[in-house]
Amino acid sequence: MRSCVSNAIMAASSRSVQTVLRKAVVPSLVVILGATGTGKSKLAIEIGKRLKGEIISADSMQVYQGLDIITNKVTAEELAQCKHHMIGFVDPLVSSYTVVDFRNKAQTLIEDMHRRNKLPVIVGGTNYYIESLLWKVLLDTAQENEEAGDGGGGDAAAKRKSELEALDGSELHKRLAEVDPKMATMLHPNDKRKIARSLQVHEETGVPHSHWLEEQRGQVGGSGLGGPLRYPDPCIFWLQSDMKVLDERLDARVDEMLSAGLIEELRDFHVRYNRQRVQDDSQNYQHGIFQSIGFKEFHDYLTAPESSTQQERDSLREKGITAVKVATKRYARKQNKWVRNRFLRRPGDDVPPVYGLDVTDVSRWEETVLTPALQILDSLSKGEEPAVAPIRVEGAGQKNKRHLYTCDLCDKLILGELEWTAHLKSKKHHYHVKKKRKTDQVQTPSEDRDAAGRAEDAETTRGETELTQK
Repeated sequence: MRSCVSNAIMAASSRSVQTVLRKAVVPSLVVILGATGTGKSKLAIEIGKRLKGEIISADSMQVYQGLDIITNKVTAEELAQCKHHMIGFVDPLVSSYTVVDFRNKAQTLIEDMHRRNKLPVIVGGTNYYIESLLWKVLLDTAQENEEAGDGGGGDAAAKRKSELEALDGSELHKRLAEVDPKMATMLHPNDKRKIARSLQVHEETGVPHSHWLEEQRGQVGGSGLGGPLRYPDPCIFWLQSDMKVLDERLDARVDEMLSAGLIEELRDFHVRYNRQRVQDDSQNYQHGIFQSIGFKEFHDYLTAPESSTQQERDSLREKGITAVKVATKRYARKQNKWVRNRFLRRPGDDVPPVYGLDVTDVSRWEETVLTPALQILDSLSKGEEPAVAPIRVEGAGQKNKRHLYTCDLCDKLILGELEWTAHLKSKKHHYHVKKKRKTDQVQTPSEDRDAAGRAEDAETTRGETELTQK
């Protein structure tokens, strides 16, 4: 009975939204966010089939030809169900494909879909690709590149970027502080890619990167997080799962990839595209498709000497499998963290609402994912408030200034006021406070010990209070 009702609701929602789509594309686009393994592609295909949609893949590794298993490209059967774009069209040896290239091509596709009265469905786990479509956040300079380091705008820019990234992080940060001190206070010395990008902006334009960003954020609809939205009222879904359940699902997915021929795919790709680079000591797992999870993790196995024993090879193989599973779970957490930070914890004035969909129990997928997604789209297409409320914004109105703080006790650099406040309250920080207090008690005369302890407590409290009052 429940299945019949669910199907009826989905059918009614589909018909209603399709009627509106004949007049105008509302919402302007659908964006499906979520960690790897949450079923983003599955939902995208179902929405596309029902609502005259076409899918744009926002995955920085899937743009490249090859490595279909490890990059988890959609299958031929899935491609036949709904039209897909931006998959497998870049030569794997190209290392200068940038987020600007992606954005420009994707924007053209979206505009064409709107002309044809099609609903653009953006799906993928590469956060900066999605950001580039939602907001005006990129500079149109030749060197502009994405966070993952897929080269710069052209061979010269890519070469210069590699030269900068080869330098020590502290040296890079020092150079940036000299030409753009404001930007230097907003970047951690360990974030070599972003520092290199800012230095390149200054080298190419003669203008500090921070100036360009301030100009962009000053546009109508802009905020401290970037420029205004590119498209009005997008619908954003975030597929969420209990992390313990997702971890088990990701481990199982890696096992399925292995059964499907993952290692054979990596070995074949290595022989064709990477073996000579390894021999020349010029391999780079920070650019292009070679960033894919799996290449770096299986490097020792793929490059094992022919004289290696079977036992040694088996050991390297198992080590690679474990590393892939760890890297995959770490990446899933990074993806979720971006969603929380970009949409929920530090919202600007022009951040669209995010609707959460629970994918923990796959046996209830239609009930907890597909049906509510279609109902939300149905309401938005009619200009009505969806019955399902968007996820509540955490700390609405609370600004998180990107400023670099130094904790001498923990020997740590902290970027961001909210992160600094959290650090002051952390167990690690309080551990170091107590440790220092014990050390001081040994070195300080007894009559001064109580005063020293009170001073340390006051210092921590003062740091928290100052940030709260800002």
